[in-house]
Amino acid sequence: MDWVDLRSDTVTAPTPEMREAMAAAEVGDDVFADDPTVNRLEAMAAERMGKQGAMFVPSGTMGNLAAVLSHCQRGDEVILGDQCHTFNYEAGGIAALGGVHPHPVKTLPNGQLPLDAIEAAVRSEDVHFPVSRLVCLENTHNRCGGAVLDETYTDSVGALARRHHLKLHLDGARLFNAAAALGVPASRLAAPADSVTFCLSKALCAPVGSVLCGEQDFIHRARRIRKQLGGGMRQAGILAAAGIVALEKMVDRLPEDHRRAKDLARRLSKIPHVTVEDPSPPSNMVYFRLSDDARLDGTGMEEVLARSRIKIHSVSARRIRLVLHYWVDDEGVVRTAEAIRSALA
Repeated sequence: MDWVDLRSDTVTAPTPEMREAMAAAEVGDDVFADDPTVNRLEAMAAERMGKQGAMFVPSGTMGNLAAVLSHCQRGDEVILGDQCHTFNYEAGGIAALGGVHPHPVKTLPNGQLPLDAIEAAVRSEDVHFPVSRLVCLENTHNRCGGAVLDETYTDSVGALARRHHLKLHLDGARLFNAAAALGVPASRLAAPADSVTFCLSKALCAPVGSVLCGEQDFIHRARRIRKQLGGGMRQAGILAAAGIVALEKMVDRLPEDHRRAKDLARRLSKIPHVTVEDPSPPSNMVYFRLSDDARLDGTGMEEVLARSRIKIHSVSARRIRLVLHYWVDDEGVVRTAEAIRSALA
């Protein structure tokens, strides 16, 4: 019996078509900008995001870090959500490596930052204050259950940023999931942003990499930052080839993951001691909580399900996240729900 791995969509292995493309990839030296496969991926990514240029990076964390460091100088300030990935899960890189001061504001359950809170966070001109330079959003929003930010909200934040002469960066690690959920092109969601990252290595199934997109002068600055961070790769076309397949083949199938997430949430909601946070999750994540009187906590649930060859991830003592992706089929959804029911019986 195969494993069902719901810990994250980062666990996705490359598809057979990706492996074939990687083996056959034409390569050069990307630091010299002469790897044709990387160049093709970057051109495709820029077009998909509606931006002038793009840069292939090893990870989304590096892409976000390069973006912040390209927009900001040391001592500048970035306004971002207190639940966002950059603030919580990127090892404090913007401060440690860039000297950029994070100004977190309260994140709403739907993943939005209140417009009035962003506005209130913008610093006045005063020698005592850091300089407000950048606003960051996350779409879809991981810690908010895969919440989707629609184009109306993102447009509003973009307008606010421009009004205060700030830049807007979009951490779009799962932006194609947001686009699939809303039925709009990813470029529409990225339109108000001065820069945007998206991951190839999550639900799009590529083994490695993210892409940072923006205007040409921004990408030129970001390439220097990438080099400083050790992200200048050589024959990276072997990796980029899988990214091309991801953009060509995997984007249009994301609604399947969303459908399975809704099915899984529906099944879990019928199990005693389980409270599903969103009975109709907007994208590919299902968060649920175990009641205080449940016989297992999150760690115990991980251990019990592992005996049934199911991997899950508890994000706290009684809160669990399940993430749907290409390698989890309908049978895996049923197996998981029944295993959880049995574990709590």
